[in-house]
Amino acid sequence: MKLFNQTITHSALFFLAWTGQAVAEINLNFGLYASDKPTAVVAQFRPLLSELEKRLSSALEEKVMIHTRISPSYEKAIGKLANGEVDFARFGPASYVLAKEQRPGITLIAMESKKGKKMRSGYIITHAESPLKTLSELKGKRFAFGSEQSTIGRYFAQLLLTESGVQSADLEKHAYLGRHDKVGEAVANGSFDAGALKSGTFKKLLKKGKKIRILKEFRLATKAWAVRDGLPQRVSAAMTTVLLGFDNPASLKVLKKDGFVAADDAAYDSVRKAIHNSGAFFN
Repeated sequence: MKLFNQTITHSALFFLAWTGQAVAEINLNFGLYASDKPTAVVAQFRPLLSELEKRLSSALEEKVMIHTRISPSYEKAIGKLANGEVDFARFGPASYVLAKEQRPGITLIAMESKKGKKMRSGYIITHAESPLKTLSELKGKRFAFGSEQSTIGRYFAQLLLTESGVQSADLEKHAYLGRHDKVGEAVANGSFDAGALKSGTFKKLLKKGKKIRILKEFRLATKAWAVRDGLPQRVSAAMTTVLLGFDNPASLKVLKKDGFVAADDAAYDSVRKAIHNSGAFFN
């Protein structure tokens, strides 16, 4: 019976190949951190992933199916890529650096870009009517951080504070609020004197009439797209080619970017510095 079933299977595959239909299917798991309800995140990314499926299927000459795997935290998202539970992921700079430190075989395949640029802005903000002019003046003040694993919301902010002579003991208080929008709101309503957030959130809050301004601007690498250790090289290479040639504005809308640029691991060196030196903030 087993041999009979195998014969039928092989005959069926031969028939599908002869008729030009797909004879295999590549299933890929895509990792994301849930910044919103998981169902909403899946829906937001589906147009992009559907376009990727189509282009990868063409490039690999096999049907490709991409399944989204949502993690509830940065740490769990990092762990899934490091452990090979997902095949590729979209990460913020710190998450990419931490994942690669856990699993050096993780490979950066592309970086998000806007108008060909691979760098973006982060801000340390204060209230619009605050007299603060420099970071060194934050001694004795209240500072709002984002997530404890956030590139902008924690690591860069703590590095810049330390370089300005401000450590945790010098602040009246500090707290991790989890999200950039919460940081902006807290500074706008006077709960904190300053905080760190990304440029996109800053612009959104300004449009809402929130009274905040930039105290310090800094630059960092854009988000990373990376594949797990051990992903077949032909699949990884196809993904790189497809991403670098991706030119579908409607699908890219979810990223708030207009394309991708070639992978440049060295672009994340400033993030590595921020992570490795962040402990000095607590000394």
